[in-house]
Amino acid sequence: MKRPRVVVAMSGGVDSSVAAALLKQQGFEVIGVTMKLFSLPHKYQRNENLKNCCGRDAAEDAQRVAGFLDISHHVENLSRLFEKMVIADFCEEYSRGRTPNPCIRCNQYIKFKALMRRAEKLGAAYLATGHHARVMYDSKSGRYLLRKGRDQEKDQSYFLYTLTQKQLSRTLMPIGDFTKEEIREKAEELGLPVAKRPESQEICFVPDNDYVSFVKERIPEAFRPGFIVDIENQILGKHNGVLHFTIGQRRGMKIAAPHPLYVLDIRSSKNTIVVGTNDKLYKRRLLASRINLIAKVKITKPLAVKAKIRYKHKETKAILKLLDLDRALVEFEKAQRAVTPGQAVVFYDGDTVIGGGTIMVSRQ
Repeated sequence: MKRPRVVVAMSGGVDSSVAAALLKQQGFEVIGVTMKLFSLPHKYQRNENLKNCCGRDAAEDAQRVAGFLDISHHVENLSRLFEKMVIADFCEEYSRGRTPNPCIRCNQYIKFKALMRRAEKLGAAYLATGHHARVMYDSKSGRYLLRKGRDQEKDQSYFLYTLTQKQLSRTLMPIGDFTKEEIREKAEELGLPVAKRPESQEICFVPDNDYVSFVKERIPEAFRPGFIVDIENQILGKHNGVLHFTIGQRRGMKIAAPHPLYVLDIRSSKNTIVVGTNDKLYKRRLLASRINLIAKVKITKPLAVKAKIRYKHKETKAILKLLDLDRALVEFEKAQRAVTPGQAVVFYDGDTVIGGGTIMVSRQ
């Protein structure tokens, strides 16, 4: 009987390497594919202290693992698409005073779209990744579900809310039922050459996580001096570009005030930063767009959910109201601090992802 073929997205890290090993143990014909997405400056390419996915040469490390596992390995150059769909969007969003999440865009347009097409060309039935999340089929609803990974601290379901039913039906996430510690132990047990590789922690294409310098090199015209004002539009000071600020930020304003001031709003059209006291950062409602539903076909009435407004943010009780096919209103049980336009809001029912969208505006 012919073994089912699976393409594994191999970054050279421990998670995707163990994913490939587990699938081979399960009897799949495994093909490793490493995506070439961009090139870091030479001084960063093998910097052991740079804790992102390009701190080392990903293709080289993935090739070593593939050789160790005796599986074929390919490098897929997706750098032009990555530049267009992820990097350009990242810079453009910051220039508009929004805070984007490039990992979500990468999953949506690169891993689970472009790479899945590559998997099809290679005759693979599935695409597998090293995400800490789980894909399951629910026979009752007839839908594929996206669920949190077993390791709640490492769960990555937040980054995957854009996945479609077709994509989920062809996706495997072999490490979702393991904790990170168990994955490390498995890598050691198997003797994988990347067992001790450090975790990715930063924006992969931004050296030293210095996004301001990165964007400035690409959109220098976005760094225009402007005013810092209070909620009554009184001028308190000046800034050197809205890209230096995010919602909730306290530092960098150089304003003498009797109490701490925080960034409440970024009005990019007016090149203005609005600041105020910490209590003004708390919002009860937000409007989200580009809604994608996973667990349900549609939502026709208000739905009680747990909502997460940032990756490391604690979920909180909320009511989800779909306004149309693209927009939703989210009303929190308790006001949330620093709701940030450009970030994702993801809805959960227990450990199951209902769906998510992009935060547009927040309201009291």
